[in-house]
Order: sequence, then structure tokens, then C-alpha cells
Amino acid sequence: MQDYRDFLAEILITEEQLRRRVAELGEEISRDYRDLDPHLICILRGGVMFLVDLMRALSVPHTVDFMAVASYGAGARDSSGQVRITLDLTTTIEGRHVLLVEDIIDSGRTIASVLEFLTTRRPQSLKVCALLDKAERREAVVPIHYRGFSIPDRFVFGYGLDLDEYYRNLPFVGVAHPDKILQHG
Repeated sequence: MQDYRDFLAEILITEEQLRRRVAELGEEISRDYRDLDPHLICILRGGVMFLVDLMRALSVPHTVDFMAVASYGAGARDSSGQVRITLDLTTTIEGRHVLLVEDIIDSGRTIASVLEFLTTRRPQSLKVCALLDKAERREAVVPIHYRGFSIPDRFVFGYGLDLDEYYRNLPFVGVAHPDKILQHG
């Protein structure tokens, strides 16, 4: 596997910017969920790094669960919106205050399907916390209650986001060279 620098066009969000914003989100969520015992649901795999840092930034007791979903279409940037749950929750969310933690919201189709699915399980409340928001690519209405960063329509990787399953461990969010992605993917 090549060095990530071979694919990196620029660092979009630095480690320090991530640390600062996640701390701010943690304070805001802790204030909003005081005495509500929130249940955080992380969409695997990209959201894990964000979830772990966010959990450390929370000052309220909370529980955690995970889901994995697959969306199908012509490619990563062109999903048809057909979503399949590949890993379901292990706990019930009925009557709970649920916060869905996601790494990036792009077209919004996948997260909209997940929200629709979770709503059928009758949580008391259901909100979305997204680290990254690519609003200009939005095709489905997605209410984002907690937003880390709004970003331009560029292919990003690092801090949980992958480039062909690699480089999730990077402490920053980088933009990939468009020509390098084609050669790599």
C-alpha cells in the first residue's frame, strides 16, 4: 500500500480543528441531553473515530450501539438509495433519546433511510450528529441537529473516512487528488 501522501491534495481539517470542534459538540450535546440518558448509535465503520472522541467529550451518562448499512448503486458517489442493514442494533431504542452519529452526510439518501428505519422502533427522540456535511450534494432531506463542519464537494479521507478501506487512522481530514483516486480505485 502506498503512503497516504501520494493521494493527499491538501489537509482540509487539521487535527487541532477536529479536536476543538468535537469538544464544542460534546459540550452542546451534554447541555441538550442533561438528564436524558442519550443512546448514541454509530454508523460503522467511518463514524467510529468520531464517536470515540465525541464520547470522551460528553459529560452526561450515555450508552452506545452500532449499525452497519450498505447502499447500492453504480458507485460510491452514485448510490441508488437502496439501503440494507448489515448489522442491526443489539439493544432496543423504544422510548430512548437517540443520537445517530455519522462521519459524513453526502447525498443524504442512506441516512434518510436509516432515520426512517429507526423511527419505526419508536424512540422518544431521534437526532443526527454528523462530523462532515456536503450540503451541495444533498438529494434527500436530512435534519442535522449537530454539525461538525460543512465541506465542499471533494473526496475526503482520514479521521475515520477511508480511501479504499485505508487511511482511516489519519488524525486529520484530507482531500484526495482526483486523478490519484481514479488510479487507485
